[in-house]
Amino acid sequence: MPHSALAGWAFTSLLLGLRVAPVFAFAPPFTLTRMPAMFRLLFGLGVCGLLVASRPQIASAVDLSLADLVPAALRELLLGAVFVVAFQLMFGALYVAGRTIDIQAGYGFALLIDPTSQVQTPLVGTLFAYGAAAVFFAMNGHADLLRLMAASLDAVPIGTGQPPGLGRIADFISAVFAVSFGIAGGVILCLFLADMAIAMLARTVPQMNVLVLGFQVKTLLLLLVLPVSFGVGGALFARLARITLEALPRLL
Repeated sequence: MPHSALAGWAFTSLLLGLRVAPVFAFAPPFTLTRMPAMFRLLFGLGVCGLLVASRPQIASAVDLSLADLVPAALRELLLGAVFVVAFQLMFGALYVAGRTIDIQAGYGFALLIDPTSQVQTPLVGTLFAYGAAAVFFAMNGHADLLRLMAASLDAVPIGTGQPPGLGRIADFISAVFAVSFGIAGGVILCLFLADMAIAMLARTVPQMNVLVLGFQVKTLLLLLVLPVSFGVGGALFARLARITLEALPRLL
């Protein structure tokens, strides 16, 4: 490879890395695996190098002056943020749905420490997030994501990105939250019916400690219903991943 072609390949790969590398460094489900952030960042740069090497015309088409370099880098970083935010919204909706179940079941103060991000996450929401990650990789969502990244080079050439419209973002948020609460809806309904039964029991037997009884009953009910919800909601997990992947071209 000539020196000029090698320099163009390296420059284009680094510029494209602002679009691709943040996805592997900061977006779930990739952040759910415990590995150094530097490794994920270098992996993203390696993917960029392969994408540019597979399309040599991209490197030859990028001819930016020093004055255009900063705006082009900011546009690429904006596109990378769109990828990251889409996956953060997808898994954030699952965390919110899981947190709703935690509060309803009496686990309002039960939080886990995520060893990868070192932040507190809800108990049931963490289970939903790992379940969604498992389905995402099982349905080859990572391969579809790589294909979307490659196709984005044709749809949005390097240095020409624009911020997405608020309407498209709002539609995507409503879709992922609707599916997420669809996954958690069966558990929420069962816990609500248990609350209704315990409330009626408290009116008929006022001397009973309904607080302790309710906590025990809802804990057992959650242990019974939650595995069923995972088994029945497998298609919804796949649908949630598919919604996110299909929404990315509209958000770019």
